[in-house]
Amino acid sequence: MPFLDAGGKSIKLADVVTSVSRDKNLDKSIIIEALEHAVLHAARRKMGATADIEANYNEETDEIDLFQYRTVVEDEEALEDNVAEITFEEAKKLDPDVEVGDALGINLETKQFGRIAAQAAKQIIVQKVREAERALVYDEFKDRIGEVLSGYVVRVERKDIIVDLGRTEAVIPVKEQMVGERFRVKDRVQGYVVDVRKATRGAQVILSRAHTGFITKLFEEHVTEIYDGIVTVESAARDAGLRSKVAVHSKDPLVDPVGACVGMKGARVQAIVQELNGEKVDIVPWDSDPAKLVCNALAPAVVSKVIVDDEHHSMEVVVAEDQLSLAIGKKGQNVRLAAQLSGWKLDIKSELKVEEQLATVKKVLADIAGLGDMHAGILVHEGIKTPEELSEVNPRILCRLLNLELDNAEKIIEAAKVKASEIELGQIQDTEDYQASDAAAIPQEEAPVKDSSKADREARIAMFKCLGGVGEAAAYALADAGYITIGDIVADSADEVAQKSGLSLGVARTVQIAADRYLQEIQSSSEASDND
Repeated sequence: MPFLDAGGKSIKLADVVTSVSRDKNLDKSIIIEALEHAVLHAARRKMGATADIEANYNEETDEIDLFQYRTVVEDEEALEDNVAEITFEEAKKLDPDVEVGDALGINLETKQFGRIAAQAAKQIIVQKVREAERALVYDEFKDRIGEVLSGYVVRVERKDIIVDLGRTEAVIPVKEQMVGERFRVKDRVQGYVVDVRKATRGAQVILSRAHTGFITKLFEEHVTEIYDGIVTVESAARDAGLRSKVAVHSKDPLVDPVGACVGMKGARVQAIVQELNGEKVDIVPWDSDPAKLVCNALAPAVVSKVIVDDEHHSMEVVVAEDQLSLAIGKKGQNVRLAAQLSGWKLDIKSELKVEEQLATVKKVLADIAGLGDMHAGILVHEGIKTPEELSEVNPRILCRLLNLELDNAEKIIEAAKVKASEIELGQIQDTEDYQASDAAAIPQEEAPVKDSSKADREARIAMFKCLGGVGEAAAYALADAGYITIGDIVADSADEVAQKSGLSLGVARTVQIAADRYLQEIQSSSEASDND
């Protein structure tokens, strides 16, 4: 197979292999394999699909040696396939020692394949080199999930931000962007790597600026004590773009974790806030005691009392009347972030509401035969708040709690069972009807980063249908071919688009023109905005 330079002169394959390997940062064996595959492809186009052909690069001659293997048959009557078989008489002319049934290797001249085959071979080489580049980039980024990468905005597609990382492009989907944040082309942007996928063009790196891991990594970058392992970020919660809470702990009792994160005159935390586009960051001390951690997390509100329910993994937090709105926060933001930070379900109540609730609970218990206000108060203090709970108490335990005789304790428990059944039948109101909660929040797990394949495919189909002249069938074909963005279509040749999607060459060219026009319009719009 002749390889020619721009002037039509023959060039050395070894020089081509070395040059491409250096420019593309690929192993020479990958380039050689692409050359062998290209020559093999050209030979099959000429000889037919049934031909048994083998191509190998010969370092000594600096050429691709091409051999066709044909089975030796006795005579023309036994000859069934002229490409895969050869008669014994013809085979003897090529190799006197050949026998019937042998596989005879015949050296083929690559010049016979012509210009069209050479052009097809060139396309195969380009395609193989691109595939190798994609695999190399994917291998480079697949182990970088959880890191913070920076790059420059190259375009915005359907509100998704495309970032140039140098070796490949990354995407910041809409749901991974911060509230109120806007970027223009050529702006520098940082993001937390949440996923790396194999795509049509290299690796598809998914970045997030809303993930809690992003703020954790920013603290590692800006706080020396965290980088050195003296201070650790134990937990973080975010309302991306608005407010964050970070719980920090120091392994060295002489190092103040909050002070280390704030920095001299707030320099460190201000650098993080600036990167987060003004997002408010609360730094609180971590505590192994969940109740103390919740009190710290609800700051600046002052907590009066915390009642822990280990069975339901929840806490009832009581605050003064004037601290209620501060503890809850705007639209419940403060208590919601505190719940995420601590991992406990939180129920915020004012002291006045708690007093009203306890008074109601005492009244219901006091109405049980054998109990009075004083006994009801003791039971509530011990955590027994409903007739049903009282009915399940062991009589001997009740004797010790209320200083009663065993017979009286058993009568009270029987009366509690009757009261509980009346509540269950709806004859009287349950104490739950009187409980008043001001605000509640439950911890939320980080939303899964990966999009479902079906939803992702539908979104890409809708995007491709927005291109002028691209119908529904073509949009489906492009999505099924693995194209992720409009830029991916422009990056490939029309031949490659047609080959991957199954579209005709004419339709593929129309799609490429529409995609190119779309990106030019976006670029013009961005430049106009910059000028304004």
